[in-house]
Amino acid sequence: MSDTTREWLLRKARGKARPVLKRRSRITRQNNLMGYLFLSPWLIGFFIFTLLPIVASLVLAFTEYDIFSPPTWVALDNFRKMLFQDNRYWRSVRATFYYVFTAVPLRLLVALGVAMLLNRGRRLVGVYRAAYYAPSIVGGSVAIAVMWRQIFGVDGLVNYALGALRIPGVNWLGDPRTAIWTLITLAAWQFGSPMLIFLAGLKQIPVELYESASIDGAGGWAKFVGITLPMLTPVILFNLVMQIIAGFMAFTQAYLVTAGRPLDTTNFYALYLYLRAFETHEMGYSSAMAWVLLLVIAFFTALVFRSSSYWVYYESGRVEE
Repeated sequence: MSDTTREWLLRKARGKARPVLKRRSRITRQNNLMGYLFLSPWLIGFFIFTLLPIVASLVLAFTEYDIFSPPTWVALDNFRKMLFQDNRYWRSVRATFYYVFTAVPLRLLVALGVAMLLNRGRRLVGVYRAAYYAPSIVGGSVAIAVMWRQIFGVDGLVNYALGALRIPGVNWLGDPRTAIWTLITLAAWQFGSPMLIFLAGLKQIPVELYESASIDGAGGWAKFVGITLPMLTPVILFNLVMQIIAGFMAFTQAYLVTAGRPLDTTNFYALYLYLRAFETHEMGYSSAMAWVLLLVIAFFTALVFRSSSYWVYYESGRVEE
């Protein structure tokens, strides 16, 4: 075949291919447009109700704004006031850290213990799982908070039980030493969600590992330390991150059960942010508080993920950076 003939055939093939490529390109654009059309309700909601408020709060963090008058630019004054002048702010930080680093480990320990009990083949185990998960479903509701306040009230169920044992009652919600522990107890009682996640992780551990350990003479504690915990570390990582985030944002319990009292011992960060925003109408100040909270949560989340390379294990071995 001559070069002239070959060139003529190539031109002819290209001429036939162009309409096909154009048609395919047009169909692809139409499909993409249709996809964005179906996504548009979510995209509109995201930009209007999520992204726009986030950007607005970042701008307001550098202003003095009380809703009733236009915002005034104050640069870093809100952060300076927060960190160096507001003693109540630091009390809320102290209460929040105490709650997070006490309630989160306690909740995870209770959740893991109950998950291990439910992992055994017992009758009515499905009923028990539903019963233990129920507090987590309704735990953040107003009804549960009111019930908890009644249980730990001066004339509540706890003091009634102590009276039956001839033990003097305690003002659980009015004593600075015990008020926060009523909220920590409530958090530990709401172990349903991490329990189910732990239970799913336990189901994924191969039975052969336990059988091999039994043949080697390992006891229950040795199996737990050598098999269960290492195999559960990815699940522990997930639960730990989620519970730390939820702990720093705790609001409903403190607002409804103790209202931040007594002496601000239960005035958690999110509750104090709410009070500054909607009671004293300091929207600029509360926006600055919200961004500091975001940075704190991001720091501890990154710290947990950074440390996970030393203690999180998968079947293929330790996680490498």
